[in-house]
Amino acid sequence: MDKNFQKVKDYLLELEYNIVSENPAEQLVVIEREEDGISNMVIDCEEPILLIEQHIFNVKTESTELYKNLLMKNREIIHGAFVLDETGEKVLFRDTLQIENLDINELEGSINSLSLLLSEYSDELIKFSK
Repeated sequence: MDKNFQKVKDYLLELEYNIVSENPAEQLVVIEREEDGISNMVIDCEEPILLIEQHIFNVKTESTELYKNLLMKNREIIHGAFVLDETGEKVLFRDTLQIENLDINELEGSINSLSLLLSEYSDELIKFSK
């Protein structure tokens, strides 16, 4: 098992996230902590970076208002950003970190950024998801 993958797993366990599934061959884990809004968050060790992604909602109707609001909110997000998947149908939270010198505080900060975002922006996200 790759040392960076193990380091990331150890950090996640220390931070008390539930590892829902893992694929050591792909160096990928899926975590959750429902009380913080973390649900099926994918943590992917793709040397030299760590990818963090969580599905937020599906785009039901394309609208300028939706995209404009998401882009404006990106400016306020501490770590990471809202992105669209390759089909343009899913809004995801995504962040990337350098994996070689990753420490637990960086990883925690990125994940906490989503939790904070969800607590502050949940009403708008629910509106956009309908």
